[in-house]
Amino acid sequence: MLIKGLIFDINGTLTDINTDEGNKDLWRTLSNLLLYQGISLAADELRELYFTMLKAQRAAGGEQHPEFDAVAIFQEIIRLCSTAFTQRLPAAKLEQLPLFLAETLRAASLFQLKRYRGVRDTIKQLHQQYRLAAVSDGQTPYALPELNAVGLMEYFNPIIVSGDFGYRKPDRRLFEKALYAMELKPDEVLFIGNDMYRDVFGAKQFGIKTVFFKSNQGQQDNAGAEADYIIYNFPELLNAVQFFTQRF
Repeated sequence: MLIKGLIFDINGTLTDINTDEGNKDLWRTLSNLLLYQGISLAADELRELYFTMLKAQRAAGGEQHPEFDAVAIFQEIIRLCSTAFTQRLPAAKLEQLPLFLAETLRAASLFQLKRYRGVRDTIKQLHQQYRLAAVSDGQTPYALPELNAVGLMEYFNPIIVSGDFGYRKPDRRLFEKALYAMELKPDEVLFIGNDMYRDVFGAKQFGIKTVFFKSNQGQQDNAGAEADYIIYNFPELLNAVQFFTQRF
């Protein structure tokens, strides 16, 4: 098997991340921030509005595995709740405000963000020989700054994030987009992930061999698919790549 590229999930595979979107202080912070933009919404009211819009956005897309766009949700909240004071804000500020609110939501919900042990050294070694890409469920305004924060941003091209497309893994189109950008075929890459359904099942339905990283996150059971190789510590990925190179 001639391996030319490796595609990685991000959260739970490369990064050990912990967020809590239900945290009351998060919504109090956002509520207070909106107050300074002329929008008065109580923290509980804002939280309910956000998640109602999130569900509606997912349903409107008609996708089997729907994803949401956090920036678009805040754009709609501002549109619906803006006041005369809001409309007098500088145009540049109004344009950037939805993105800033989405970033604030993520920042206020974040309790832990770090690389798993051995990730950077392993990625640096693999990067010397293989093309590396990332396919992640989430939001680009979160994924890119977080990859940068843990010192991994420079190693991956492309970085495909589900929030930009309205659907999430295991939708095969996300894997297809990565392969198209890498100019590689399914049998020329490995997919490395921590979720048996979204990662392993998703990649295998597109004909991609899989390495399952049994981390502290993600769906661990079979979910209708079996990984081709399982690792328990990230540096074991080097052995997995060698296994595929020699066996297939």
